[in-house]
Amino acid sequence: MEPSQHPPAPAPANTPCAWHPQTAAVRVAVPRSPYGENAEALYLTSGYVQPSAEAAAARFAGDEEGYTYARYGNPTTSSFEQRLAALEGTEAAIATSSGMAAILMLCLGLLKAGDHVVCSQSMFGATIKLIGTDLAKFGVQSTFVPQTDLDAWRAAVRPETRLLLAETPTNPLTEVCDIAALADIAHAAGALLAVDNCFATPALQRPVQWGADIVVHSGTKFLDGQGRVMAGALCARRALVDETFLPVLRSAGMTLAPFNAWVVLKGLETLQIRMQAQSATALALAQWLQAHPAVARVHHPGLPSHPQHALAMRQQSGCGGAIVAFEVRADTPEQGRVRAFAVLDALRTLSLSTNLGDTKTLCSHPASTSHGRLSEAQRQAAGISQALIRISVGLEHLDDIVADLSRGLDALV
Repeated sequence: MEPSQHPPAPAPANTPCAWHPQTAAVRVAVPRSPYGENAEALYLTSGYVQPSAEAAAARFAGDEEGYTYARYGNPTTSSFEQRLAALEGTEAAIATSSGMAAILMLCLGLLKAGDHVVCSQSMFGATIKLIGTDLAKFGVQSTFVPQTDLDAWRAAVRPETRLLLAETPTNPLTEVCDIAALADIAHAAGALLAVDNCFATPALQRPVQWGADIVVHSGTKFLDGQGRVMAGALCARRALVDETFLPVLRSAGMTLAPFNAWVVLKGLETLQIRMQAQSATALALAQWLQAHPAVARVHHPGLPSHPQHALAMRQQSGCGGAIVAFEVRADTPEQGRVRAFAVLDALRTLSLSTNLGDTKTLCSHPASTSHGRLSEAQRQAAGISQALIRISVGLEHLDDIVADLSRGLDALV
């Protein structure tokens, strides 16, 4: 067993598990230093001075708690991990340098040659490539199934299946999967269910409450909330974090930098109010887009027309989230691409950017950017057309967002 580098904070009289999420988001952290700082400290150090040679040996052997080397752990990073775990309702979390590093850690920790993983075919493009192509070179088998087809998930399970991996809502079409049903399928097969909670965040959805074993995060997105740094994390049981994922971190070094951890730690403090405000604006924008004559279809879980609307409202605290995707009207894929590009090139206020989760509204063309490395067949299977535009709604006034999109959309009518 690897030594723990995530010493738990002493439990106060009012323990974090009894706090409301809003309180946990601003209070859970490692203990204050002797200086008594109110804002969480930023520990910029690559090494730690040990009190004695014997203590150092014990800490490296895992017999004594304590920090030994920054690749293995850092107090600032521990604060982020403890706070995120408290928000997700898990025993522990482990931070990584990016969201994709978290997914790589997930796979390296749980899978070996010959093992099988079942994934949604609507996963983020880089996730599909990592699991379907890169890990295949090392003997990991995978099957990609329609996100919402439970029978397809069941049929894909094999004796060697070790992991089911879903993303809900998906990027970019906001498809919602039934977490509880997928958990039942995974557990009946002796496998684990991991859920990417990037779009909903724990402010709207806690996958472990629906039976998920592991929660995956790209902290780069809504957890930071202002597009400043890259970060990732896995949230799970303490034993799974310490015995399965921590050894991967120690060996592979996909460590989250303390500064980045501190930035996302502070971002968590406003996560709840940001997600509620951005979700409300996103729903209003989706309703406006539905009525625009240049728009063929709008994807947002908050709309009653969304195929999984009822499920989304149940799983996501009655909110659809801050992501809206829509397709411009077009007769051919080529025309769809041209018309989508025309809308994006007409933007003057909103940002043309492939990131998401920012306080600034970001617009992108998934087929040529975030999902551009997929084959056309893979994009079609995931429902990503050339006419599709994804919007990550920020904190601007709705009227200004509408005015900027109107410039390009009105010209298509």
